[in-house]
Amino acid sequence: MPLEAVEARRLYRQIADQLRSLIDSGEYAVGSRLPTERELADQLRVSRPTVREALIALEVEGRVRIRVGSGIYVIDPSDATPTPSAVIEGPFELLRAREFLESAIAEQAARVATRDDIARIDAALVAMENVAHPGEASMVHDRAFHIAIAGCLGNAVLVRVVGELFDQRLNPYFAQLAHYFENPGTWRTALGEHRAVRDAIATRQPTAARDAMRDHLAHSQERFAQNFGAESTTGSPAMRKRTARSGAAPAKPKRPSKKQAKSGSARRR
Repeated sequence: MPLEAVEARRLYRQIADQLRSLIDSGEYAVGSRLPTERELADQLRVSRPTVREALIALEVEGRVRIRVGSGIYVIDPSDATPTPSAVIEGPFELLRAREFLESAIAEQAARVATRDDIARIDAALVAMENVAHPGEASMVHDRAFHIAIAGCLGNAVLVRVVGELFDQRLNPYFAQLAHYFENPGTWRTALGEHRAVRDAIATRQPTAARDAMRDHLAHSQERFAQNFGAESTTGSPAMRKRTARSGAAPAKPKRPSKKQAKSGSARRR
C-alpha cells in the first residue's frame, strides 16, 4: 500500500475535533452550555482567537449555537451539515496573513504610486463611503480599494494574491464571524482606517502607509475578537499581544460534572 502525505491539521480544527468528540460522547449534552471562550482557552492553553475559530467551525457544522450575551450551547446534530473541509483557513489566520503582506505593499505603494493610481484608490474609497454595510456591494468596493493599492506596484502576481486573500472572506467561517461583529458602526471605523492608508500613500510617506495598513488589519482582528459569550470582560484583547501558537496538540478541556451536563451550567469566573 503506497504511503500518503501527512498534512498537519490546523490548531483550531484540532480543538473543534476535541469538542465535537466530547459532544458526541455525551460529556456535553444537547441543550447544555459549553464553558466560556475564556475558560476553554485557559484549559486548552491556546489563544482565544483560536478557540473562537473552533467554535465558529462547530456552529457552521450545526453542532453548537452561539447566543450573544448568553453563551455557547450544544444543539441537536440531526440537522447538522457535512463537516467543512479542514483546508479552510480560519478568519484570524487570513487576517494575519493580510496584515503581513499588505502592510509591505502599502509601504512600497507610497514610494511608487502615480497620479492615476491615487485616482483609482480615491474612486474605491468614495464608493465605500456611499454604500450600505454590511452587504455585498460594500465588500466589492472594499476589495477594489485593496486591489488598487496592490496595483500601484505594477505586479500582477501581488494583485492576484491580494484579491485571492480578500476573497477568502467568502468562506463560511469568516462569513459567520462577520455576521456577529460587522455593522454600520464598524464600517465607519474601518473607513477612517482606509482614509489613513490612502493619505499616507498620496503624501508619499512609506512608513506611515505601512503602519496605517497594519493597524487597519490588526484592528479588524480586534473587532472580530469582541466577546460573544457569557463573560464579564472589559474591551477586546490587544492583538499586538497575541498569544504565540505552538505546533503542539492542545490540552484536553476539562470535562464537566454529570450535574453540569444535565443542567447546562458552566462555572464562571
